[in-house]
Amino acid sequence: MRYDQPVTDLVTRAARGDQRAWDDLVERYAPLVWSVCRRYQLSSADAEDVHQTVWLQLVSRLDKIRDPAALPGWLATTTRRECGRVVRATRGPRAAEHVPDAETIPDQQAWVADQELLEAERHAALREALARLPPSCQRLIGKLIEDPPLTYAQISAALNIPVGSIGPLRSRCLDRLRRDPAIAALIDAGAAVSDPRSARGQALAGCGSTTARALPPRR
Repeated sequence: MRYDQPVTDLVTRAARGDQRAWDDLVERYAPLVWSVCRRYQLSSADAEDVHQTVWLQLVSRLDKIRDPAALPGWLATTTRRECGRVVRATRGPRAAEHVPDAETIPDQQAWVADQELLEAERHAALREALARLPPSCQRLIGKLIEDPPLTYAQISAALNIPVGSIGPLRSRCLDRLRRDPAIAALIDAGAAVSDPRSARGQALAGCGSTTARALPPRR
């Protein structure tokens, strides 16, 4: 699977009946759906049912999606809704009292579940945003996140650009990344969380600076 294909292109092609584009969408975002199912502690069979239901709902709405960049958020919301429905159907009328959310599971478990879901959402959003950057930014960020880290001198030699231009170019690229619709959707979601002190609210609100923090200045 190629991760350099913007989600907008994949959604458009899948809506027109392109099976390869649909397969790529499922492969790219399946980890996000599964992470939500794990949070609700569903059985394997119930998780599989939810997984299939979510994708069936998406395929029926592909031609109605107005902002494909927000697809990760739609998938997460739809999966949470389906998980809640399954829990209530399989565990009785009082099941809602036992759904594992921030109010019904220990703080540490809630934090881990939030971080797991956030990581899947953030990973998908960053892939989409990176794919939409200019080639020069894609190449620079690719070098900046190599492991082991490269020095600015090594990056300069690899990309054939002056050492002094790396810092300013890095800043411009990260600024474009933060303004990408996929990243902005996660930041907006964080701002909409009712309790800004929650792990999810704080982490989502900080998503726009995640990549910047991961790319420390180098000499």
